[in-house]
Amino acid sequence: QVQLVESGGGLVQPGGSLRLSCAASGITLSVYAVGWYRQAPGKQRESVATITAAGSTNYADVGKGRFTISRDNAKNTVYLQMNSLLPEDPAVYYCSARRVSFGEFWGQGTQVTVSS
Repeated sequence: QVQLVESGGGLVQPGGSLRLSCAASGITLSVYAVGWYRQAPGKQRESVATITAAGSTNYADVGKGRFTISRDNAKNTVYLQMNSLLPEDPAVYYCSARRVSFGEFWGQGTQVTVSS
């Protein structure tokens, strides 16, 4: 059974940092493209950052210059380091792993709150 578990969310002050983790079981995450997405109340889910199986990264405008996506293949985990958090960053953050012909898997999400 495939499972993605996000963790690391919480409450942080504006300008603060959080590191989100996406830990996988049942699949080898290193051969999947992994993306971080977020969804705020009343808004559509949006892409934040992606990393391919080859390690290439791409960032949506919301995260450029502030967020960094990375892998630790030994831990079967993908991270999202978020710095300089803004009042508009609060959302539920989800990770997704996808691979052609193997499907796409989603985690349950982790809540990020930015407040002073």
